[in-house]
Amino acid sequence: MSALILPTVDGSLEAYHYGPSSPYPLVHTGNFPRTLYAAAHVVADPRRLEDPWRRPAVDWEATLRFRHHLWGLGFKIAEAMDTSQRGQGLDWPAAAELIERSLAEARSRPGADLACGAGTDQLALETATTLDDVIRAYEEQIAHVEKHGGRIILMASRALCRLAKGPDDYLTVYGRLIEQTRDKVILHWLGEAFDPALAGYWGSQAFEPAMQTVLELIRSHAGKIDGIKISLLDAQKEVTLRRLLPEGVAMYTGDDFNYGELIQGDLQGFSHGLLGIFDPIAPAAAAAMDRLAAGNEEGYRVILDPTVTLARRLFEAPTQFYKSGVVFLAWLNGFQSHFRMVGGAESARGIVHYADLFRLADKAQLLVDPEKAAHRMKLLCALNGIG
Repeated sequence: MSALILPTVDGSLEAYHYGPSSPYPLVHTGNFPRTLYAAAHVVADPRRLEDPWRRPAVDWEATLRFRHHLWGLGFKIAEAMDTSQRGQGLDWPAAAELIERSLAEARSRPGADLACGAGTDQLALETATTLDDVIRAYEEQIAHVEKHGGRIILMASRALCRLAKGPDDYLTVYGRLIEQTRDKVILHWLGEAFDPALAGYWGSQAFEPAMQTVLELIRSHAGKIDGIKISLLDAQKEVTLRRLLPEGVAMYTGDDFNYGELIQGDLQGFSHGLLGIFDPIAPAAAAAMDRLAAGNEEGYRVILDPTVTLARRLFEAPTQFYKSGVVFLAWLNGFQSHFRMVGGAESARGIVHYADLFRLADKAQLLVDPEKAAHRMKLLCALNGIG
């Protein structure tokens, strides 16, 4: 075992001895026992980041290459979602281009599948005054996705959350949108841990009345709803809603703290997955799915539980900054040549956080080439005065 010097949470340094390379293949064959969408990150182009806080510059070749990595492991892709830094570095024009390019790329690869996030992030909050403003913004993005042959994930809207006076406004807006989409949609309930501006979504600060609003919406439009992704980081709330969904409407867990148990399920059902954590743990998650398909639930948890430990550190509060860790792990594993992000978001976490992610990724057997990863970790430490 080789070692490198890493900082610890108490401010000291330690010699960390890292293990062997990941045993999990980078290509997967066969089907998963669950439907799994990986919410994928974008790769910045450092050579064009002239104004990184205000103008995104995307490396399209590297960004699309990473989607092929995920497709090769058997995942569907949730495109232009929170993990891609929507509203936190990636603006709507860049997201629109990402959607167009990814859909074109999917058509070039047999079996590749993706759904695309449609929201209202092109709508400045100070200029949105009516629900019709919100609806028009949603419609613009839905039209763009469908124009290029994509399916819709209806993202949560900050503007709707600010303007809605109660549950009926949510039912009105979502009802109008769902009825005009070409295909079934996936709803997205993103909790305030991921975006504080979404507190009180669905017209209530409390879970139970908000859930009842969601259920009313789903029951009224069940024929046009594929499923709902719930990202509340609360396993019991997800299970409660899951057990009340109409037949044919899927639960997609967005719980990056409890996905292992939620996807495994219980005697009354299970969740599918639509997760940002699948981006960095895709090879391990694919291997775990094979064990679950074979009925080896213990083997499934042996693989997946260490990744949950990693995810809990990666998605710790302030949770909205988790994207920095996702891109950091992609850099460690050689999927991109640098650790720069649109919006300068790599600065959202500190060196101790990144050092812990290195340790936890190693313990979860996620490092494709540990020597390369250690070299890159050493460079990052040196930039932070550790060496």
